[in-house]
Amino acid sequence: MPPEFWKRIEEEITIWRVGALPGILVIGLVIATRLVGSMQSLEWLVFDNFLRLRPQEPVDERIIIIGINEEDIRSLGTYPIPDKDIASLLRKLHSLNPRAIGLDLFRDLPVEPGHGKLSVAFQELKNVIAIEKVLPERVPPPIELPEEQVGFADQIIDTDGKLRRSLLATPTIKGYKLSLSLKLATAYLNQDGFYLENGIDDENTVRFDKTEIPRFLSNSGGYIQADDGGVQVLLNFRSGEKRFRTLSLQDIKTGNFKPEWLRDRIVIIGVVASSVKDWLTTSAIASTKPAPGRIYGVELLAHTTSQIISSVLDRRALLQTWSEGQEYLWIVCWGLLGILFARLTKLPFINLLAVVFASLHLVFASYILLIVWGFWVPIVPTILVLVLNGVGMTALYQYDQALRTRINAHLTLIERTFETIHNGPLQTLAKTLKLIGDRDLPPNELVFQIETELEKLNYELRGIYEFLQQEPITQDSCLYLKKGLLLNLQEPIHEVLYQVYSSTLERDFPCFKTLRVKIRSFDPISDRCLSIEQKLGLCRFLEEALCNVGKHARGVTRLEVTCTSHEGWCTLSIVDNGLGINSSKEGRGTQQFRNLAKQLKGKYRRCPCFPKGTLCELSWPVTKFCCW
Repeated sequence: MPPEFWKRIEEEITIWRVGALPGILVIGLVIATRLVGSMQSLEWLVFDNFLRLRPQEPVDERIIIIGINEEDIRSLGTYPIPDKDIASLLRKLHSLNPRAIGLDLFRDLPVEPGHGKLSVAFQELKNVIAIEKVLPERVPPPIELPEEQVGFADQIIDTDGKLRRSLLATPTIKGYKLSLSLKLATAYLNQDGFYLENGIDDENTVRFDKTEIPRFLSNSGGYIQADDGGVQVLLNFRSGEKRFRTLSLQDIKTGNFKPEWLRDRIVIIGVVASSVKDWLTTSAIASTKPAPGRIYGVELLAHTTSQIISSVLDRRALLQTWSEGQEYLWIVCWGLLGILFARLTKLPFINLLAVVFASLHLVFASYILLIVWGFWVPIVPTILVLVLNGVGMTALYQYDQALRTRINAHLTLIERTFETIHNGPLQTLAKTLKLIGDRDLPPNELVFQIETELEKLNYELRGIYEFLQQEPITQDSCLYLKKGLLLNLQEPIHEVLYQVYSSTLERDFPCFKTLRVKIRSFDPISDRCLSIEQKLGLCRFLEEALCNVGKHARGVTRLEVTCTSHEGWCTLSIVDNGLGINSSKEGRGTQQFRNLAKQLKGKYRRCPCFPKGTLCELSWPVTKFCCW
């Protein structure tokens, strides 16, 4: 590989480091903020809104809710509902051949009249499953029901008071208990040949045939150090305004329903009266009863039961999350993308559009992952690292670029000032020092010449000072030769070169005094692809070459200066017939001209001529350079 390639790589690494290191720090800070739980509420908010904004799903006809409402309570004239009415309801429902009947009413104590009738019904009806409470305070189930016909109704509420997960199974002091929802789903699926078993990929969860329910863990999704005891699952509520068919107690009594609605179905009995306050809070569904953001307990049981059955029979997605490593890799990748945008986009407006476009795609991708495949991926920390790095690092790169531009401009000014001094005052100073060392001149004449040269040096330095006092724009587009002579570099290059040639030959160099023949030819050449800096470089090349002739070409009588164009190449050539200086050591000017030739994709050479003299030549390809 050429050295220029590795130099370019090194420069790119240096530039990338400007935004990469702060960008990685931002990613680390966002991850640390997430790890301490500061983003948990925001991630819950996004999760809830994504679930609420899903397309409507059809009503799940496999589950029927018998909701005891305010009108039912008023018609009975009492609450809790007497045991005789519950017993009558259970027998009426049982006669319609549902697969399972869930009773979401506590019956640990008798509610007269009719307790005896209810006890008999519990003993005779084998598809009835009642509730108990096991955490943290225990409410026992009806004593007439065996363990197989009892499921707990406990729920785990998040710290913001909202429900997002369901407890399916948990260890207790009386053994391992299953929830009412899981018991009802198991009773329904058993008749289709699906049986409850331990998980395969995760032996601590449950499965039906090949459908394994993803277990909620303490850091699943946006949760940080949450309680993950027992078998918990993220709730995938059914979407839509009407999610389950609901009948009242009065509908059952009067027969205001079709028997096929209940046949071979799951029936869940519960209270949907706002006065009883059997409800929970959630933002994941657009519920209006009992109030916005609230859902009745009996409907929650229906959602959880439907979630299990639909995943087994309909392949409806169960909500799950990536591993922690995958989540943080996801965050890091989007943070790195923000750094990439900041580095590659040159304009702030373009960068802003890129960040907005990527953010919209991120939100859409996260939404699709959740809605279609059930994956809850981090979006709040991901958006943060993308926006902070994409926008913030852009400002950093812009500042770095502006700083580099100012530094380069400063270095260019220093370089141009040195060149101006080198080809003017320093030449006068060198001549003065040479005079001081000359022992052949009479003292009076020596003093006179030294004073003359020092005055000239003073004149030249003041001229440079006045030039540097001009506006930067004027300095950039002009070439300073001497006080009162500024060349406009925006003019055609052959005209500018001619002025450099004429001005330099007027200078008081000793070898110019022996010149007898001066041949010069500056053909009009194409300079539309030459920048101001490159024109300046060509002028300095011609000036330096002529100054070398004037200082070192002893005995020179002939000088030929040409600038020609031939077969796509431009050539600027200076040839003299003086003795010159034969040295293999490259001076600063030679190195500078080699760099200029490399920039122009051309060639530079300086070599002796036969029998005497020196050729100094710079050539560059017009066509190739223009394309470049």
